[in-house]
Amino acid sequence: MGQTQTSETPTSEAIEELKAQIKRLNSKAGQIKMDLHDIAEGLPAELEKLPDAANQAYKIYHEIAQLKTQLKTWEARIK
Repeated sequence: MGQTQTSETPTSEAIEELKAQIKRLNSKAGQIKMDLHDIAEGLPAELEKLPDAANQAYKIYHEIAQLKTQLKTWEARIK
């Protein structure tokens, strides 16, 4: 997942698509956060679900952080 950074100036369409991608991932991240909350409330019975849910949360939030950094870089290039 994610876009690759290039030295070229991004188009406004590319920037809008990146913003849309971040928005979609934020929506998924919100669901994963709620899933983690539910697992935490069910501990210790839900203990076996915790590693997978935590890994999913880490991956999606890491990707969002990378995409936001890319967005800032792209936006700086078009100014």
